[in-house]
Amino acid sequence: MSHSDRDAPGRKPRGGAAGARSSRAGGRPRDPAIEHAIIEAARKRLASDGYSQMTIGDIAADAGVTRPTLYRRWASKYDLVVDALKYGLRQQREAYPAIDWDRLEPVEAFKEAVRRLDPRYNNKAAMALHANFMAEADREPGLLEQLREHGVGPRCEELLTTLHLLRERGAVRPDADLDIVVTMCFGSFFGDYLRTGESPGTDFADRIVDTLWPAIASTDRDGPAGNAAHG
Repeated sequence: MSHSDRDAPGRKPRGGAAGARSSRAGGRPRDPAIEHAIIEAARKRLASDGYSQMTIGDIAADAGVTRPTLYRRWASKYDLVVDALKYGLRQQREAYPAIDWDRLEPVEAFKEAVRRLDPRYNNKAAMALHANFMAEADREPGLLEQLREHGVGPRCEELLTTLHLLRERGAVRPDADLDIVVTMCFGSFFGDYLRTGESPGTDFADRIVDTLWPAIASTDRDGPAGNAAHG
């Protein structure tokens, strides 16, 4: 891959989201439809070719634009991929149904939070994306850092927050290791994918929770955990 496929001449590479924003500042108003086409083309190329093999030329051709048009919006391939990643993660969060968490029984709240933990919730290519970013960790560590910050972190934090709220309601044991529970839940999706290569069944999150819930639920049979687990 030539240098021109990675970075525009005379521009600094790897500027992150800030670099992408600064490259768009000033000048004529941008056409959102063009930016959307480029973002979608980048996402598809990332899934099919991987970061190292995808090129600015291919992305521009797929989007039906010229390379200068793309470079007026993103200073480098790295900047474009970071924005494409954030775009996909926003789409996933917007796909979550509105939930009144306070009205859910504890075990049902746990299950819903685990469903949202699935990287493929709104993107079937998410596992390939994670694998690609991990493979690039030595060459482009910033990609995996962006994935942790904007994807893995918020999803895991939502589950952890849910479990802490359930603990405050008396449904979860005070001594339960909630951090390891989150890791086990998140890792289950990757373990299943590596074992089967297929999308999990619609009951996969339920099966995870049904297995873990007895280990963390409060043993107070008269409390909310007892009612949820046995009622």
